[in-house]
Formats: sequence, structure tokens, C-alpha cells
Amino acid sequence: YSHTLTPLTSLWLSDLQTLKKQCHTLSQMGMASPFSILGTTLLLLFLSFSAAAIKAQDDIVRSSCVHASYPKLCLQTLSTCSDHACKTPRDLAQAAVKVSLSRARRLSSYLAQVPTTGANKRQQAALRDCAEQISDTVDDLSKTLSELKHLGRRGEEFQWQMSNAQTWVSAALTNEDTCLDGIPYVDDKKIKSDVRRKIKNVAKVTSNALYMINRLDESRSRRDP
Repeated sequence: YSHTLTPLTSLWLSDLQTLKKQCHTLSQMGMASPFSILGTTLLLLFLSFSAAAIKAQDDIVRSSCVHASYPKLCLQTLSTCSDHACKTPRDLAQAAVKVSLSRARRLSSYLAQVPTTGANKRQQAALRDCAEQISDTVDDLSKTLSELKHLGRRGEEFQWQMSNAQTWVSAALTNEDTCLDGIPYVDDKKIKSDVRRKIKNVAKVTSNALYMINRLDESRSRRDP
């Protein structure tokens, strides 16, 4: 993934190269005034610094995702994060939890709308239990995100908050696994396939979120022995 650029980074670099070529062409044709050359130079400097900043954000996302549980999915879901303010492990951890929480909420809404009319009691029970587990997952991830947003700066407070975050995300993963365990009891093949696919997707991004939280814990521990 080391040579992969996000669309925004590629666009900035493309615009920068285009502007450089236009400036060079005007200069050769003798059409550039001192003021236009100065303005273009300043704009080139601005674009260069901006492109460098965006590339640095790309780099932290790539270097963080490469060892995640699901690297490709990590890059895909955090690509928009590199376009904004993901400059630290804390930013990445929050972004990863937001992705997991968003997908868990969508899954919870989906499960609430799955038709159970005509289903046998075993299927109804499995889907009801699954919906409860995913609802708990949403709660766990919501608490995790809140904790990450209010991390303390000192050792003991930070470690306590990180322990809470790790516990809640681990519980979310357990809930998702428990939900999957009940899927064999769903007789409707389409519902079974859809639910299994959606749960696995949420579980994957949750696993990546836990990795980012653990990485944040390790990075802070190195600074606060």
C-alpha cells in the first residue's frame, strides 16, 4: 500500500504539476509579467505545502493500516480521514471507532426491520437475540468514542480510559460473534445470507478499531513509561 494515494492527494499533485507546466509555458513565450510570476510562485508554494501535508496524512493512514486485522478494509474506510485531520494515532482510533459505530447502527436498524411474520420460533429467537447483541454493540462503541474524545494527558488517567475503551470494543466484538452463532437457526436463506454478511462486515471494522486503540495505547506508553 506504500504507493497508494487517496483521490484528493492525486488531485492536488495533478493540479500542482499542471500549474507548473502552465507557468513554464508562459515564461517561455514571454507572456508572464513580474507580478504574475510572483503570484504564480506563491500559489505553487501554497500548493506544494498543502500537497505535502495531505501526503503526510496519507502516510500515517497507510503505515497504521498495514498491520491492521483487515488492511485493505482499513485503508478503504479511513481514506476520507486522511483528507481531513488524521494526524495522530488518537485521530485514527477515533475515526476507526466512528466507522464501526456507523455500520453497527445501520445493522441495528436493518435487524429491526427484518420481517419475522411466518418465521418459526427458533428463527424469531435468533434474530431477536442478534438484534439485542448489536444494540449492545452500538452502546459499547458509543461509550468508546466518548472516552477517546476525552482522553486524559497523564499516565494513570490515560491508562484507565484506554482500558475502558479496549474492554468496550472487545465486548462489541463478542456481541457480534454471539450474533453470528445464532445465524444457523435462521431458515430463510436470503435473510440468513444478508445478516451474516452485514455482521461480518461490522465485525471486521470493529476489529480494525480495536487494533487502532491498542496502537494508540502502545504509542502513548512509549512516551509515558
